[in-house]
Amino acid sequence: SLTCLHTKLLATQHHLLIEIGSDPIEDWFKSLFVRKVDPRKDAHSHVLAKKEDNNLYKIQFHNVKPECLDAYNELCEDVLPSIHADPEYPCELVGTWNTWYGEQDQAVHLWRYRGGYPALTEVMNKLRQNKDFINYRTERGKMLLSRRNQLLLEFSFWNEPSPRPGPNIYELRSYQLRPGTMIEWGNYWARAIEIRQQNQEAVGGFFSQIGSLYQVHHLWAYKDLQSRENIRNAAWQREGWDEVVYYTVPLIQHMESSIMIPMKTSPLK
Repeated sequence: SLTCLHTKLLATQHHLLIEIGSDPIEDWFKSLFVRKVDPRKDAHSHVLAKKEDNNLYKIQFHNVKPECLDAYNELCEDVLPSIHADPEYPCELVGTWNTWYGEQDQAVHLWRYRGGYPALTEVMNKLRQNKDFINYRTERGKMLLSRRNQLLLEFSFWNEPSPRPGPNIYELRSYQLRPGTMIEWGNYWARAIEIRQQNQEAVGGFFSQIGSLYQVHHLWAYKDLQSRENIRNAAWQREGWDEVVYYTVPLIQHMESSIMIPMKTSPLK
């Protein structure tokens, strides 16, 4: 019968494919887990980052011995503003904070290098000759339990961080994304940031280049914790916010929120 003939032909084809090293059943299962993407000729950083200003950012996380936190803050307030104010150094201190809720006894510093990697290299070379900075690093080392940093680029659709009056609290929301999802994340947040700009709480958005990769940092400013709660709840009443959350949550492997208080000398008050 035709049914029997069709079955025999399928069986023959199956055996031939196995002989040449291809099992259609196995290939079909593999295809379920292979994500097909369009080939790109640009790096993610070229697609997502601002091109007109060529800014590079460095974020530093310092975990301080609890008994040394006050002395550490005084040391930073004495030294870091002088580097920020010196025109010989092509870098700016964007903000400097102590973590209030989150990792305890932690300081966070965010620097901007106008001119990208060459500016970073220039600053590092000059600091090696700066005796005050060398002494600062020596004293700082006695107060720290651990430290880490990342080099970041800013998303093209976020405002550049600029000094603002206080008092404010700041929230640093950090997202570890699944590898390969940065473009997708950026596409959704390019629309979402318009929703979250209405109260001027959006300070800056960055993605990592060196350090922990596929990591995103969003920096927000609020008057206090209750204002944060009110503003975040209001976002759910705006069209499109629920869609952004729905489609971006599956892209995240891990997320963390820290509430930070500016140090006295922070440009972001």
